[in-house]
Amino acid sequence: MIPVTILTGFLGSGKTTLLKRILTEKHGMKIAVIENEFGEENIDNEILVQEQAEQIVQMSNGCICCTIRGDLARALGDLATRKRAGEIAFDRVVIETTGLANPGPVAQTFFMDSEVGDAFLLDAIITLVDAKHANAQLDQHEVVQRQVGFADRLFITKSDLVDEATLADLRHRLVHMNPKAAIKVVNFGDADIKEIFDLRGFNLNAKLEIDPDFLAEDDHDHDHDHAHAHDHGHDHEHCDHDHGHCEHEGHAHHHHAHHDDRIKSFVYRNDRPFDPNKLEDFLGGVLQIYGERLLRYKGVLYMKGVDRKVVFQGVHQMMGSDLAAKWLPIEKKTNKMVFIGIDLPQDLITDGLDACLA
Repeated sequence: MIPVTILTGFLGSGKTTLLKRILTEKHGMKIAVIENEFGEENIDNEILVQEQAEQIVQMSNGCICCTIRGDLARALGDLATRKRAGEIAFDRVVIETTGLANPGPVAQTFFMDSEVGDAFLLDAIITLVDAKHANAQLDQHEVVQRQVGFADRLFITKSDLVDEATLADLRHRLVHMNPKAAIKVVNFGDADIKEIFDLRGFNLNAKLEIDPDFLAEDDHDHDHDHAHAHDHGHDHEHCDHDHGHCEHEGHAHHHHAHHDDRIKSFVYRNDRPFDPNKLEDFLGGVLQIYGERLLRYKGVLYMKGVDRKVVFQGVHQMMGSDLAAKWLPIEKKTNKMVFIGIDLPQDLITDGLDACLA
């Protein structure tokens, strides 16, 4: 299956700068780029060498670029067909959304369209956040909050235009909205390819098996509304630990501005096992009623009568679960779940989950 990365972020956040850097770096990969035709600017013409067809443009490093003129599923299907026929060659796909796009429907395409699901594997959603304008954009545009909420990784751009306190406040706000996304400051598109590709954000087992404590509780903050989590499925040097800028900076010595974001996250933890049948019924009801408001959710579950961890995650109403590794004798069996969504009834969901415990 061909891995796909969705690149999103509001107008002017630096998506095209990052994309141009990906396409011009010598990494040996052949990348197919799908650009939304309403994008704020197209890839610069100087790196294009010839046009193979109306939608496909060959680039100087062997990558190809495709501008969507219609449905995303149709564009992906066309790429897959032409790849199988030997007309074009590529190893992975990057979808650059328009700055005004909600990435939710883009992600859902990979679960709802069987042809797309058979050929492509959604790897991760990467969201770029403009450090200088982010707070105002998050206040004014819910689509920007959605872009943050859906992200598997957040890149903060234009950090050179703000002071340290402003940057720290922005990090705090982003973590509060989406605690599962690793945060990295990126200037002028300077991000390591390893931080962009093969993140396996939509793989059920990947991150949770690397470190089932990806929802580790912050020692300095036990309040549910500010529960921080940290994605350890990446190298520590990528997280700016040595600069004191990582997601766990809730104890910094400066005041965090209060933002009443509609999109928030909360983490559920409990050491008692779930009753599988009760949990399935309850989660089914939650998805039916609140599915459209649930952006992303995932977790590691401790089930009664099951000697293995159960991992689950989903987007809106589409949820998947799978058996993972066995609980080790030295491990503390526990449930850890994170929910990211719009005006979610946290108390109702928490009480409902409590009622599902064995």
